[in-house]
Amino acid sequence: MTAALNVGLMVPINNTTFEGELLAWLPEGSTCTTLRIPRGKDLLTPESLPAYKAQALSLAAQFAIPNIDVVAYGCTAAGFISGPAGDAQLARELAEITGKPVVTTARSMVLALQESQAKDIALVTPYMDAVNEQLKAFLADGGIRVRRFNSFYAANVDELGRIRSDAVARLARETMDTNCDALFIGCAQLPTREIIDQLSNESGRPVLSSNWATTRQVMRARRLQTA
Repeated sequence: MTAALNVGLMVPINNTTFEGELLAWLPEGSTCTTLRIPRGKDLLTPESLPAYKAQALSLAAQFAIPNIDVVAYGCTAAGFISGPAGDAQLARELAEITGKPVVTTARSMVLALQESQAKDIALVTPYMDAVNEQLKAFLADGGIRVRRFNSFYAANVDELGRIRSDAVARLARETMDTNCDALFIGCAQLPTREIIDQLSNESGRPVLSSNWATTRQVMRARRLQTA
């Protein structure tokens, strides 16, 4: 039986999805302490990212306590907009501040797809074009090509928060085809726990999401820490 763990989760202040999905996938008895990073109504951009990152680093000191096992930086866009080097640097800075293993959603996304041996994927996001292109570049750096793509093109966090799991499933079905090795649903706000197994069964291929991939790496980080 996998031991319970205590996760320190960092998400944008508007995120209403990740904590519940994380706890549902973690071993029974696990806990989650969530820090919500302030932001405006607009979705993140390269211009707004430095202030957002500074807020995250300031808040992270609250996780420098004994009862946190792993820190999860649960913002997909904030990771991939920085690029692989920027995401890795943020993980190092968070680890220095907290003294904990740190998992980022952006890196977890790439690792999950690589472990699934996916080279050509279908991708569903809620982002606008400029951010979608940065996500595709982040994936390409990991050897993953986006063959088919769809987005909700949410203009702000209010539109993002109104997207429900049935809409995500519908767009995923429209996007996936037999030429793709896997489907990835990107964004920690999009609800996916109730739909990814069914979508995988329907397509016969792995269906992964930001929240699922991060949870997987959180559990792995704990095992490495205690090995």
